[in-house]
Amino acid sequence: MTNFFDGIEPVRYDPDSDSELVYRHYNPDEIVMGKRMEDQLRFAIAYWHSFAWEGGDPFGGTTFERPWYPQTSMEKARVKADVAFEMFDILGAPFFCFHDADVRPEGGSFAETTRNLEEIVDYFGEKMETRKTGLLWGTANLFTHRRFMSGAATNPDPDVFAWCAATVKSCIDATQKLGGQNYVLWGGREGYETLLNTDLVRERRQAGRFLQMVVDYKHKIGFKGTILVEPKPQEPSKHQYDYDVNTVYSFLKEFGLEGEVQMNIEQGHAVLAGHSFEHELAMAAAFGLLGSIDMNRNDYQSGWDTDQFPNNVPEVALAYYEVLKAGGFTTGGTNFDSKVRRQSLDPVDLIAGHVGAMDVCARGLKAAAAMLGDGGLERAREERYAAWELPQNRDMLANGTLDSIAGRVIAENIDPAPRSGRQERLENYVNRFV
Repeated sequence: MTNFFDGIEPVRYDPDSDSELVYRHYNPDEIVMGKRMEDQLRFAIAYWHSFAWEGGDPFGGTTFERPWYPQTSMEKARVKADVAFEMFDILGAPFFCFHDADVRPEGGSFAETTRNLEEIVDYFGEKMETRKTGLLWGTANLFTHRRFMSGAATNPDPDVFAWCAATVKSCIDATQKLGGQNYVLWGGREGYETLLNTDLVRERRQAGRFLQMVVDYKHKIGFKGTILVEPKPQEPSKHQYDYDVNTVYSFLKEFGLEGEVQMNIEQGHAVLAGHSFEHELAMAAAFGLLGSIDMNRNDYQSGWDTDQFPNNVPEVALAYYEVLKAGGFTTGGTNFDSKVRRQSLDPVDLIAGHVGAMDVCARGLKAAAAMLGDGGLERAREERYAAWELPQNRDMLANGTLDSIAGRVIAENIDPAPRSGRQERLENYVNRFV
């Protein structure tokens, strides 16, 4: 045991407590739509934001002081892991997620870096043998090091492509060894800064072939988890090829991967793409590709990815409404891709941020389940489109031509009368539950 969280007891469900470090809404054993709340939400802690990020931003460097800094040795990596698993225990977190670069130091060669990853994975494995916390997903950091400045799979240098392929192989191996339930690919550098030096067709083709290799390797080693792609429109690239759900779906279709790959949808990325979180979730569900979510929030004024903890119950409720409507999570879950502010220096801030976020999600889940159970939104939706279920209208859509439909309009003297969309009434309906 370390003393990093000295004096902080495991967080318990106690809605009547005055303590700031209790769950008032997240009750893991409460049954929500036939499943334990813990099994519906499947919370995961993001290793990168909680333990690897040092508090820097584009205008300033490290603000945190942690016993595992500098993050340049295996000794420090083990200290970081000790603290991480202590936090998982305090929160009762069922899962965590990591990039390779979050958990191991960079070595002097690819082989040494891989050995470092393998060593820390074994250290994780020892800790996981005596704990409830599992791995929701692993992934590779293919965006921080300067070798990735022009992309990873989309890089104009074939040697970078090769390095990335070898790195992803090692990360899938690590994920499988730890019993990870998914493997995520997010292409922060898979895009461009200017078209003046970019071959869009070539780079998309490279990205597609790379993803095909990932799927092939999954099957070769018998990895039973889900491969997930995480959309984001920009940042750090000016334009990313995985812009949003619709863009990723067309990409998967182009390369024959829509039956092999699902999506990990992040709230902040949806907002950056000009969408709501529930829009992206609904689109992914419509394509049958809703796999997992990254839960956070952006500052709506700043226009960049701030990765704050969620605190808006109505927004979260609408997100979980789409998740539950789609059948809930299978291998996926709710990863907190969220970080404390760089002024939040104390260890207790890390705990408090997650406790509040877990409560917000629990409230949102219960509101979403109540709305689905009541059925008001679905009834209103069915009523709005009810005329399409009439035989003549179903036949028009299935078999009609412009000529035949024009003839019907004239013969029946069709003159449509607009009807209210009832948006304000439906918003009021949602507010009854949140």
